[in-house]
Amino acid sequence: MLDGIKRQLSITFTGYFEELQLHPWQIATAILDIIIVIFLIYMLIRFARKTKVWSLLKGITILVLITLVSGWLKLRVLNFIFTTIMTYGVIALLIIFQPELRRGLETIGSNTRGFSKLFGIDKSIQDKTKDDIYMTVIAAEEMSKNKVGGLIVFEREVKIQDIIDTGIKMHCDVSPQVLVNIFVPNTPLHDGAVIVSNNQIQAAACLLPLADDKDLARELGTRHRAAIGISKDSDAIAVVVSEESGKISIAKNGTLISNVSEDALKRILLKSLVYDRFGDEKSQEFKDNVRHKFNERKLKRTSKKKSDKILKTTEAVKEKKEEREDKED
Repeated sequence: MLDGIKRQLSITFTGYFEELQLHPWQIATAILDIIIVIFLIYMLIRFARKTKVWSLLKGITILVLITLVSGWLKLRVLNFIFTTIMTYGVIALLIIFQPELRRGLETIGSNTRGFSKLFGIDKSIQDKTKDDIYMTVIAAEEMSKNKVGGLIVFEREVKIQDIIDTGIKMHCDVSPQVLVNIFVPNTPLHDGAVIVSNNQIQAAACLLPLADDKDLARELGTRHRAAIGISKDSDAIAVVVSEESGKISIAKNGTLISNVSEDALKRILLKSLVYDRFGDEKSQEFKDNVRHKFNERKLKRTSKKKSDKILKTTEAVKEKKEEREDKED
């Protein structure tokens, strides 16, 4: 089978290059052709890595290599066995990969959103990170109102895979519903931390290193000490919700910022996870300043209109009062 494929490829590429020699202007088309093929192979590998197909592809690669090496070394029995396996393996692959193939085709053909998601152009990482931050802030506020303790850690440049391995794997999108439900008291996952990495909740109930600084306040609980500990051991950022007071705190670079508001939490997370990484803080600040000035002017105009209205009303009342006094006289 492999010999037949090699012969067919040799004939195809020989004719391809001969045609290019006769028509040099087709080189641009050939380059475009190669780029498209490389892109499709890359997307196939990227798609396969997210499924069990990836492990099977690695096994198939090993089988192909063994078949080629056995042919070069003239190991005829071994080569015959693996060549036979490769011959009938195509049918077996179609049967084994049938669910993945069907799911991939459905993803491509169902809608444009699914198509763009398959090729990785659905949303930028920056937008996804901002969405994750907004979802986390909503969840933290909800837990704060109900005094539900929580600990959410955002991985940054320093990888904390060893921490993720201590917890229960989740691999789901970040949402307030999931985060709040994880930390509901007396549930299997409420103890420990949630790790957010690569725009996903990677794991829950993770064990974090505790800060043992003697100068820390005694009233700080285990969650706060764990948040400080992970922010010291890595560049991760931890959001903590106190079970006793409902106050929200954030740990960064070994420092705990206590009792932060919703806006402050959002600003700190955006700066640390988005602006410091993607470098658009100045443009965002400019937009925020423009928005703030616009709202301020709008408020002044509204206030002025109200003041003018009140002044006119007051003057009208005075005039009517004067008219009444004149009539009485």
